[in-house]
Amino acid sequence: QVQLVESGGGLVQAGGSLRLSCAASGSIFSINAMGWYRQAPGKQRELVAAITSGGSTNYADSVKGRFTISRDNAKNTVYLQMNSLKPEDTAVYYCNADSITTAQAIDLEVWGQGTLVTVSS
Repeated sequence: QVQLVESGGGLVQAGGSLRLSCAASGSIFSINAMGWYRQAPGKQRELVAAITSGGSTNYADSVKGRFTISRDNAKNTVYLQMNSLKPEDTAVYYCNADSITTAQAIDLEVWGQGTLVTVSS
């Protein structure tokens, strides 16, 4: 069974920075895509950033130039460096891992439990 454990959320003032981490555990052979989504109160969950095992990245327009996603394939860990944070970045941030191959299964998708990021004005 694959689990994702997130860390790094919290309260920060506008203009500040936070770094989120998400580590996948289990009998993992490979993970194709890992990413971060967020859900603000009353809104749908949306993609923030994603990265493939080869390093290709994709960002939401609202975070381009401020957020950077990176990944350590050896550790099955993905990071999200968030700079110049704005109050509108306030949301629960969820880690996602897709197209996971394990000793028991292929093409799994797993979500983390979410970590709250609050940006005060």
